Amino acid sequence: MSVARTWAVALVGAEGECVEVEADLSQQTPEFKIIGLPDKALGEAVQRVHNACANSGTPMPRRRLTVNLSPASLPKQGSGFDVAIAVASLATESSMNPSSVASAVHIGELGLDGRLRPVPGVLPAVVAARRAGHRRVVVPHANGAEAALVGGIEVLAAVNLAQVVSWHGGDVEVPDEEPVALPDDEPEPGSTVDLSEVIGQRDAVEALIVAAAGGHHLLMCGPPGAGKTMLARRLPGILPALDDGAALASASIRSLAGSRVVELSRTPPFEAPHHSASVAALVGGGTRFIRPGAIARASEGVLFLDEAGEFASSALDALRQPLESGSITIHRAGAQAQYPARFQLVLATNPCPCGDYGIRGGTCTCPPAAIRRYLGRLSGPLLDRMDIELTLTRVSVAQRDSGPSISTAAARDRVADARARARHRLAGTPWRVNADVPGSWLREGPGAPAPVVRRPLDAALHRGALTLRGYDRVLRVAWSIADIEGRAQLSAEHIGRALYLKKGLAL
Repeated sequence: MSVARTWAVALVGAEGECVEVEADLSQQTPEFKIIGLPDKALGEAVQRVHNACANSGTPMPRRRLTVNLSPASLPKQGSGFDVAIAVASLATESSMNPSSVASAVHIGELGLDGRLRPVPGVLPAVVAARRAGHRRVVVPHANGAEAALVGGIEVLAAVNLAQVVSWHGGDVEVPDEEPVALPDDEPEPGSTVDLSEVIGQRDAVEALIVAAAGGHHLLMCGPPGAGKTMLARRLPGILPALDDGAALASASIRSLAGSRVVELSRTPPFEAPHHSASVAALVGGGTRFIRPGAIARASEGVLFLDEAGEFASSALDALRQPLESGSITIHRAGAQAQYPARFQLVLATNPCPCGDYGIRGGTCTCPPAAIRRYLGRLSGPLLDRMDIELTLTRVSVAQRDSGPSISTAAARDRVADARARARHRLAGTPWRVNADVPGSWLREGPGAPAPVVRRPLDAALHRGALTLRGYDRVLRVAWSIADIEGRAQLSAEHIGRALYLKKGLAL
């Protein structure tokens, strides 16, 4: 046959789109050309495919070969099209089964020796292939475990190109070669931190449980040694385990970021970028292939910014839009990508550069202008999006001896019970946690508090102490407090406690 077809996947952000790879062999001057809006890495596939086929015992046809990637208007990047291009090209004049070639999706990069090399983003690519109705996908051997996480599709993990050709009925000798392996990642430390290790900060622990119950954003301000980092690192442990959809979405982002994925982790992700991180490191960046940043990697989990006052103001303000929309769209001159950004934001900051401003027994040496500049990096619009604001102090002797704190397991049970009550109350709506409920529904919906209950909140709004966005956020926190207590209606006490948490908790 002179025209052969197979399939590959083009990744655009966190989503994949199936691409038909057509190869046409014509009686003209020998040439190998790829069309269909490829980028430079994909354009270089010509030489990689040519050498890989020759070294696999399946040389390319010595005539004009044109490979088209359809739809041609879709930008395509990366080396993950190599295997599909090679298989379609060889199928134009070899003995391979045309129906087998045309029904399979091929993902992977080719080495010059013909072995398949792993590529990032295999998991979302296989998800896209299954969603498009394909039932077989060929991936590099090193990506086999990752691709197998997607059910409902047959995964063939190949060591070399000759093996792929033989699977499609080609007459070729398959060499016994060592597969190309993924580089070893640093082993993730086991989750050994427990909430009971936090001593003397009972009110802060209760506020952390409220934040976990409703999916609320949290700001902690206090001197060094008050326990801000300890509290933040224990938040993922009290969050509910990820369901299948959330675990697959989180693993897909890790795959796109180039991390090894061998199982679906049920633990919510925890991202803690350094305060020197740029805007691109937080939101993601690149020219044509846009990698996910810390915001996307934290989706379905926690994004912790320690020493928030040391971050650049531009980096912090980049969080404002994702906090509202739950997604982030990155625009570049040659590409556009959208990633999920459904995370809980936890900020921790000192009250001043030295950390002793307003601290009993501390001596602050910072000039007033330095303190204003330091705290001014947390802009008003960003602070308005925080649901809970805590002011922590160092633990005293009396607080240290006040008895054991709640364990992570006990706190997780309380959070799970509160979220179950919220799901029951929100049944029939598209929302499942209080942080997702729009303000109009909270103020005017069937569960809206009576005017006498929300009187303190109305007074704060009238005085200008709250914006309408802050008003809605206080209502969300109040509902989380009510869910923890097992109450079906809001009371003035719930509103008062939520207002106290929003405006700062003196411990």
